[in-house]
Amino acid sequence: MKSIYRVLFVSCLVMMMLSFQIIKTQLAVTVRNELGNTEEGATVQLFETEEDYKAEKNIAAEGATDKKGVIKFKELKAASYYMIVRKDDKDNFGGGEQTGKLEANRINKVTIIIQ
Repeated sequence: MKSIYRVLFVSCLVMMMLSFQIIKTQLAVTVRNELGNTEEGATVQLFETEEDYKAEKNIAAEGATDKKGVIKFKELKAASYYMIVRKDDKDNFGGGEQTGKLEANRINKVTIIIQ
């Protein structure tokens, strides 16, 4: 009977370890305009350093928001990122340029306002 409990315990541990490895550090960015509506087709650029952000070079990740105003970046480092978000004549200049440090092996979420 004890051996069955040991097998179940070890099996549970293995499953937990595998589940933690499945989720990579991710960032889901929701882009909204000054009225609070989501923005489809906004370009989001992530930078690892402030210098790269200011010079707009060495982009760590880049993409455009979907119909719901969301873009998901997968397999990021657990670090903070500088962001530039643009659509037409709107951007996030003056607020929301840096994320907090992303939690490792989690889906992190931020909302950015462009105006």
